[in-house]
Amino acid sequence: MNKPVLVVMAAGMGSRYGGLKQIDPVGAHGQLIIDYSIYDARRAGFETVVFIIKHEIEDAFKEAIGDRLSKVIDVRYAYQELTDLPEGYTVPEGRAKPWGTAHAALAARNIIEGPFAIINADDYYGPQAFKTIYDYLSEHPDTPDCYEYAMVGYLLGNTVTEHGHVARGVCVEDENNYLVTVTERTRIEKDGEDARFTEDDGATWTALPGNTIVSMNMWGLTKSFMDEAWAGLPAFLDKAIAENPLKGEYFLPSVISSLIQSGKARSKVLKSQDKWYGVTYQADKPVVVAAIAEKTAAGVYPENLWEEK
Repeated sequence: MNKPVLVVMAAGMGSRYGGLKQIDPVGAHGQLIIDYSIYDARRAGFETVVFIIKHEIEDAFKEAIGDRLSKVIDVRYAYQELTDLPEGYTVPEGRAKPWGTAHAALAARNIIEGPFAIINADDYYGPQAFKTIYDYLSEHPDTPDCYEYAMVGYLLGNTVTEHGHVARGVCVEDENNYLVTVTERTRIEKDGEDARFTEDDGATWTALPGNTIVSMNMWGLTKSFMDEAWAGLPAFLDKAIAENPLKGEYFLPSVISSLIQSGKARSKVLKSQDKWYGVTYQADKPVVVAAIAEKTAAGVYPENLWEEK
């Protein structure tokens, strides 16, 4: 069995950070959130990382991130392109928006040969998450009857911000801790120790307990996902081009949910007690910086992650 590899979705970094020129460090020696993710992934057992980027940011990405990390882990690249579509399909006129997270993952389909974990580049997931998902992928290959996937679930209360609303995938699992559904709630706000969401711009609110399990887009998958996602792409494109040609998106959780509902796959919900961090709002950055400093002081991370001994 192939060892699990880490896939990092980083194609959107250029648009978010002005061509990577404005990436903000969160560590004392200029480390970015992705540095901490790679550090955690390495000590969990991952030896290879595949960065999914766009050709337009390749040089800047390698200069800011890739060249540094290639000294400590095997770094490979896959390139998300709007035109990477099945034969017979073309990009609708006027479309500039990427095709979504499942399409982004498919950029690595010719590199992935076995199990892989996939994450966002600018989210902090914590050491426990990487260790848990690496071990699960190492021990649970696909069976002849079922694809064996996994998702790291976080306590909602550990993922909300004090500074506005967030979008989260609210999870329902069965008695054996396998995923039943993931429902995207696009406006969740902190509410004391708990949270609440609205679907009508705040006219009405629904309470969500702080211990609700949510997805932060950290999945453990196998090569089978790439095959199934590529096979399902034409049906998605037919619908999207007819109904929403400029903005329709092929989402990774949607593909997984479809495979679960069809009985082809199941996804174990792995729990992490770690607190998730991300810079959704500019006001979130000091919180992330303080959290990293605290973890460094506690010995979770060295002061300088990549200092040569």
